[in-house]
Amino acid sequence: MIFSRRNLFLLYFSVSLIFIGLMDCTSREKPGKISMGLKENIQNQAITKMAEKFGEGERERIEKGVRQVAQRWRKDDGTNQEFVDFCLNNFKTEPEQLDIIFDRFQKHLESLYGNLHQIYRGFNWNLHVDTGHPIEPIDYLFASYDVYAHVIEDLFTTKLAFVALLNFPLYSLEEKSTLGENWSREEWATARLTDKFINRIPAEAEQKRTEVYTLADDYIANYNIYMHNLLNESGERLFPEGLKLITHWGLRDELKAQYANPDGDGLARQQMISRVMERIITQEIPQVVIDNPEVDWNPFSNEVFEAGSNQTVSSEAETVTRYEHLWNTFQAERLIDPYTPETPTKIDRRFKESREILEGEVEKMLVEILTAPVMKELAQHVKQRLDRELQPFDIWYNGFRPRGKYSEEKLDAIVSKEYPDVETFQKDLPFILRKVGFTPEKSEFLSEHIAVDPSRGAGHAMGARMKTDKAHLRTRIPEGGMKYKGYNIAIHELGHNVEQVFSLNGMDFYTLEGVPNTAFTEALAFVFQSRDLSILGLSAEDSQAEDLRILDDMWSAFEIAGVSMVDLNIWRWMYANPDAGPATTRYSIVSIAKKVWNQYFAPVFGVNDQILLAVYSHIIDGGMYIPDYAIGSVIAFQIEDYMKGKNLALEMERVCKLGKLTPQAWMKQAVGEEISAKAMIDAAANSVTKFAK
Repeated sequence: MIFSRRNLFLLYFSVSLIFIGLMDCTSREKPGKISMGLKENIQNQAITKMAEKFGEGERERIEKGVRQVAQRWRKDDGTNQEFVDFCLNNFKTEPEQLDIIFDRFQKHLESLYGNLHQIYRGFNWNLHVDTGHPIEPIDYLFASYDVYAHVIEDLFTTKLAFVALLNFPLYSLEEKSTLGENWSREEWATARLTDKFINRIPAEAEQKRTEVYTLADDYIANYNIYMHNLLNESGERLFPEGLKLITHWGLRDELKAQYANPDGDGLARQQMISRVMERIITQEIPQVVIDNPEVDWNPFSNEVFEAGSNQTVSSEAETVTRYEHLWNTFQAERLIDPYTPETPTKIDRRFKESREILEGEVEKMLVEILTAPVMKELAQHVKQRLDRELQPFDIWYNGFRPRGKYSEEKLDAIVSKEYPDVETFQKDLPFILRKVGFTPEKSEFLSEHIAVDPSRGAGHAMGARMKTDKAHLRTRIPEGGMKYKGYNIAIHELGHNVEQVFSLNGMDFYTLEGVPNTAFTEALAFVFQSRDLSILGLSAEDSQAEDLRILDDMWSAFEIAGVSMVDLNIWRWMYANPDAGPATTRYSIVSIAKKVWNQYFAPVFGVNDQILLAVYSHIIDGGMYIPDYAIGSVIAFQIEDYMKGKNLALEMERVCKLGKLTPQAWMKQAVGEEISAKAMIDAAANSVTKFAK
């Protein structure tokens, strides 16, 4: 352990109103204008003195450490002489001393991040959790407070970050991808320690970014449509009373549910939901109908009425609110750009730092899915199953899955009886986990580390950051009991929680906690979600089940790959047009969605100029999060394929405990191959051929 960490160096050489004024707080400095870094002669002076003190045999380590510290040293950190003295006094050569530094960081970072995370969760509680009380203005202020904003800066100010950078090396993604194949667990943990100090971003910029994302997230979390209040062109109501759906997840899942109702109002309901989505995307939706049961709305004519009457209500369109939030997140990211010269855009940071998969590699994979020849044949199969021409919303067709055999009403009745409230779902966690394959002992262990909360939004998972804390599962359970759509999401979130518990509590080194990126936790959540019906005892496995699952995976991957391309191209457009503003962004997003549709979906669906790909809520509040879903769908397929005939629970625990390696290193150790869509595409081509015979 001591030897391997010391030799890492040797291996190296082989908003809205709150947002007003954000752009002024850093004067939009360019990377070259940041007053950070020391002159070459000062660095060389330190290196020479250190080589004299520690010996020429340490020169390579000395040079690397000094340069890493110097690049991030500011005037307020000390004078040139104080820099030299710091390097002389804090550089360690003895293995025991390096071991102490490493161990102290492992212990204290868990305490630091773990306790701050509990504060963060508490400050956001009233926004995330349905407490039965309305959100108050003070809740937004607490949620906007970024408890992490000063952490990295404080670690630099106290020189702790500099101690790590002086003694341990930073690695580029390329270096991790090559050298990392032969690293031990300790070496990976040390590399992840210095990763925390790659960038030195001012706390003020971090705080402003948090404020903006908090507002965007809250906007999305409270964007509900009362479905009974929707009227068709004949003035009829198609949805049951009390049905309130969040966009986009609730609307999309309700649309999916209607495939089980082909002979009733299913198609008409889908067309109505599709029109609602289009109004949201174009921002023609009347402001007054959002989260409001007091008015009726005809999304086709866009007329608004007093609820239960023919009296029209004058209402302005939402216009640009949706895209104001997106634009504000973009401007918040621009505040960060000058302080990350190696990754000077949000796009760079997402791919090179967060995902650790290069932008070109991800885009190539997306295009491979979107242009797969099997999609045209698969579309014809969907068309035959529906017995009609495909419509744009059929990107969410889910008739391959066994759930298509059950009506939404039947599933709702089963689920609501099983889980009338949050407490019941919490108590049933051990039994749910047993049905997935975990032993009684492991099920109890996991359940004891997961707390279930009633969610204001569609539902989400929030992991812990220290082993003595719990992961939290947020799920929406309305009065009368959980609905199937909410249950389906809850099982997805449970998959996240299981990953979060194992990748923290089962980790050997704290700096390795987690998984490579969010695509991996999404993949593992998908593995759980696909078993939602079997957990209820409803799976009807037959000889075609596996082929149908493959076709469903391919159809879903096709859809989310398109949304990912839209998300990616939106951020590319914003960086190319940094002064455009929300209104212009709205028109451009509609144009981008149409362009992606016409290039990849029109040849399959036979209809042009559609915009539904732009409805995803995470486009607004996720900061280019959507590609993680697409990557996750590919990873999930590979994991499912690998786990055939194996114990899911044992394999789930094993792969989660691999920790935060690079994506390709994780995949090689988890399933024996790198991330690739080829297996899914080939399997889909083989499966669809069977149904064509």
